Amino acid sequence: MLMFGPKTVIVALFTISAMASLAAQVHHVVGGDRGWDPDSDLSSWSNQRLFRVGDEIWFTYSAARGLIAELKSREEYEACDVSNPIGMYTDGLHRVPLEREGIRYFVSSDLENCYSGLKLHVEVQPTAMPNYSASSKTLVADGPSSPSGSARCGVGYVPTFMAMFWVAIGLIY
Repeated sequence: MLMFGPKTVIVALFTISAMASLAAQVHHVVGGDRGWDPDSDLSSWSNQRLFRVGDEIWFTYSAARGLIAELKSREEYEACDVSNPIGMYTDGLHRVPLEREGIRYFVSSDLENCYSGLKLHVEVQPTAMPNYSASSKTLVADGPSSPSGSARCGVGYVPTFMAMFWVAIGLIY
């Protein structure tokens, strides 16, 4: 008969929590290899992705071409009205966590670029648990294969975490 002590339960809960966290989070680099750029087709880029609570979007851009403003309404977004932003990103590389469901609006602070289409709206969907069926070996977000694309940790990491779990159990006993 197996006996599980408090240390075993804590290690097991930690391992399960870490696996769920890794499987659920996607890092979307806005615009893929081109980044936040006037020549990027951000509308096509975003239409090919599913954004979920827990994911992150990463903006890479040249501040010389304008900053990125986050706006609160579709009306401000459509009009490129950056007079009252809820956020302004200024450092050339910015990570935005998607913490709740809803639509988020981002535009270039350079009006010419914004009017030319350098803007992005992201509809954040609820978190979904990954599907571990036999036909789904790994979960990977669509995008470029370079490090600047989107990435999702998938079921390929499960054996590693399970091995870590059993090693931890062995160290405890």
